[in-house]
Amino acid sequence: MVTLDLRHVASPAVRDLLHLVNHPDFDRAQQQIERLGGCIEPVRLTGHTTTVDATTGEVLRSYTASDEPTGSLLTTCGNRRASRCPACSRLYAADTYHLIRAGLSGGKTVPDTVRTHPRVFATLTAPSFGPVHNRPDARPCRCGTRHEPTDPLLGTPLNPATYDYAGAVLFNAHAGALWARFTTYLRREIATRLGITQKAARAVLRVSFAKVAEYQKRGLVHFHAVIRLDGPDGSTQPPPPYATVDVLTDAIRAAAPRARISVTSDAVGERELGWGQEFDVREIAAFGTDAEFSDQAVAAYVAKYPTKSADASGTLDRSLFCRPCQGRGATLLPHGTPLPCTACDGTGQARPLPRLGVARHVRQMIRTCWELGRLPEFADLKLWKWAHMLGFRGHFSTKSRSYSTTLGALRAARRAWHTEQAHAHAGLPQPDLDTTLVLGHWTYLGTGYSPGAALLAANVWSRRELERQFAAEEGCG
Repeated sequence: MVTLDLRHVASPAVRDLLHLVNHPDFDRAQQQIERLGGCIEPVRLTGHTTTVDATTGEVLRSYTASDEPTGSLLTTCGNRRASRCPACSRLYAADTYHLIRAGLSGGKTVPDTVRTHPRVFATLTAPSFGPVHNRPDARPCRCGTRHEPTDPLLGTPLNPATYDYAGAVLFNAHAGALWARFTTYLRREIATRLGITQKAARAVLRVSFAKVAEYQKRGLVHFHAVIRLDGPDGSTQPPPPYATVDVLTDAIRAAAPRARISVTSDAVGERELGWGQEFDVREIAAFGTDAEFSDQAVAAYVAKYPTKSADASGTLDRSLFCRPCQGRGATLLPHGTPLPCTACDGTGQARPLPRLGVARHVRQMIRTCWELGRLPEFADLKLWKWAHMLGFRGHFSTKSRSYSTTLGALRAARRAWHTEQAHAHAGLPQPDLDTTLVLGHWTYLGTGYSPGAALLAANVWSRRELERQFAAEEGCG
């Protein structure tokens, strides 16, 4: 028998890993970590479940988290941000892809006939709040320099002193409301082009959509959307023959400029927020083609933004305040340093803004959120809470009810599959939901791994990445 003197192992993570490997039930600990697929910051739960026969009350199975080697049940964090958890964000992107793809070519409870419905890919952008450094295709930037694609100046104001930071933050904060107003005008414009009333239009067709948000380098949000015309019952019915792609395209081009929101404040004056003049509408090509805007290409293009768009803007990937307080009771000092949060006895203290690891332009956007967030007229925008998102407080991925399946349905199907696999692996009969009842009680313990378990999780993620890369290369070959 070989005995290791752990005192001579320098790394605490390695010492913890050796303790874990020598645990009598290490195989179970490794199985839990493997099941998480490389999640970086899993949620730790404590509690129990009991499966009983609904008719007789007989206890069929029971599970207690305290029996686990780590003393808790580990579940994935589910974070969509690639900078926070690559494993969970990849899963989120895959679910978004299938959700978008199902609404274009069928599947996931959506009939295949949906591919014959008129559908377009539209992009709505933010307006200008001042000239910024850019990289035109055939000429230098206005500053006289031809910027490289990785130049950190790209997207930043040519003159920060005159840039409308208040307008930029307010646009981000109202972007979701602007989209809702756009969809209202879109339905009106479609009815006008068909020569019927809005009530009559609702009786013969429905507008379905799925959209995602993307941050531009200048820190402003714009939306990419798949917009489709259906019959009155949604994806199961085609729209009338006279509701064509041309009608949908013309209606989008007319509705976008009409969507406006007025903002009035003594501090910023009167503002009218709307979409930028640069917007794009493209017909999505028929199923099975190799066109640039095919079903598969659009779904893949859209799916990548919910996980990476916020990170690409160079902003922060988490709130400046802890989850319980979210900025309530914070005070901004004259030099821009927020005081510790009084709602949680100082545990929500934010870092001073000048020390945040972000570019000057992003820092000024955050500072503007602080300043506007103090005004009573903007209290409902919760700019303190969403300062790390430069004021944007909407969902990164949304869809209309009838577009296709839901992320919840996709996750439920995945959970059911994992449950079936677990029962099969353990040699247990599959549960009959009609005759069994599962009772449970769970309590949140915290997040993250022990140092040694974190090494195992990193290995799981690296191995699966290599397997994916190998599979992709084999597929290309």
